[in-house]
Amino acid sequence: MNTSVPQTGEASSQPLARRLGLFDATMLVMGGIVGAGIFINPYVVAQRVHTPALVLGAWIAGGLLALAAAFIWAELADRMPQVGGQYAYLREAYHPLVAFLYGWVLLLVIQTGGMAAVTVTFSRYFLELTGWHAAEWQIAVVTLLLLTIVNCLGVRAGGTLQSVLMATKILAIALLVGAGAFFIRGTHTAWRPLLDQPVSPSFLSTFGAAMIPVVFAYGGWQTASFVAGEMKDPRRDLPRALVLGVAGVALLYTLVNFVCVRTLGVATLAETKTPASAVMRMALGPKGATIIALGIAISTLGFLSQSVLTAPRVYFAMANDRVFFRQLAWVHPRTRVPVIAIIAQSVWTMVILLSGSYGPILNYVTSMDAIFWTLTAGCLFILRRRTTQRSAFSMPGHPYTTALFCLACSGVVANTVYTYPGNTLIGMAILAAGVPMYYIWKRTSRT
Repeated sequence: MNTSVPQTGEASSQPLARRLGLFDATMLVMGGIVGAGIFINPYVVAQRVHTPALVLGAWIAGGLLALAAAFIWAELADRMPQVGGQYAYLREAYHPLVAFLYGWVLLLVIQTGGMAAVTVTFSRYFLELTGWHAAEWQIAVVTLLLLTIVNCLGVRAGGTLQSVLMATKILAIALLVGAGAFFIRGTHTAWRPLLDQPVSPSFLSTFGAAMIPVVFAYGGWQTASFVAGEMKDPRRDLPRALVLGVAGVALLYTLVNFVCVRTLGVATLAETKTPASAVMRMALGPKGATIIALGIAISTLGFLSQSVLTAPRVYFAMANDRVFFRQLAWVHPRTRVPVIAIIAQSVWTMVILLSGSYGPILNYVTSMDAIFWTLTAGCLFILRRRTTQRSAFSMPGHPYTTALFCLACSGVVANTVYTYPGNTLIGMAILAAGVPMYYIWKRTSRT
């Protein structure tokens, strides 16, 4: 292990408080995954593949990919239960530059772009439900301010809010599945034919394109690792939370899509941009549509709460490593959370939100995420080679399963470049711009 890199947390004014348990960690894993995507993305998948078997197959494949990732991240978390999680794995396995680039695109693109889009989604549903006469951006800014304040009060306050919102999200999804399964008698699920075209490179590319919104909807399990330094027993709780949380989300996602296909059929689903609302309206009438709108609003709010809680720990770790603004490493002496890092992320999210640039950003979030998923999974090969010590939580079937996961993520990146070259190249340019910035900060820290 690279002993020249300081352990994150040692240079800060106060240590972070260890106040999160297994339940909190599991809710963080699930909350980082479940946003608005599962209520909307099914129609995008149905536009790209056209049989029930392929639609459900895409979501099941995405769940298996996410579950494999959960096992990989679980072993990494057991080996390195440090603040910053994925950032720390990349730093120790490769080079601090690789870790910096992850934090760089996390702040500029991945986390804040997604948060801006989700905040707007929440604002729209909030205004629809309340009937208030206000601009979407006003509700969005107030929402971000309130979540920022709550998380600045301490990790326990942020963790409790996140757990409550996640439990409410699970209830909303259960209501959707129950309504579609028990209140709608007709069914549109026909398992023949299995495929909509012969197996060929064109078919594989089409199925890969269908996987992009699926992968986007499953993304976010890794963010719970960012708060490893604030868990009471990260070596025990974080690996278990990753596996339990991802498995739970995969089950929920599969059930939601089965209900959507069963109720609407693939052709109608492809034309329905709000499939969850359509299912609930068919099952329970206008009251059902209102219920699911409330569920989506709570789901987006829960995702935002989780994002405000977790990602600033990466910027905190970068600042502690002296490759980012040193002020972001400051910990409030009473609440013992990185207040300035939390505020900085929320401010940048507001900038993206008010500029309206979050739409294009989302187009290349998946490719950026998949690049660093591949690199992070590769950390397992390096860390296992460096030490013969066995982990208490090992990736089953390694190295073959880990290599297969890396290959699948690389395939997502390649297919995204092929399908959306312009958007992907913009993301690559932002990533490359981080290289000179890293060396500027390194030189500044030395002087």
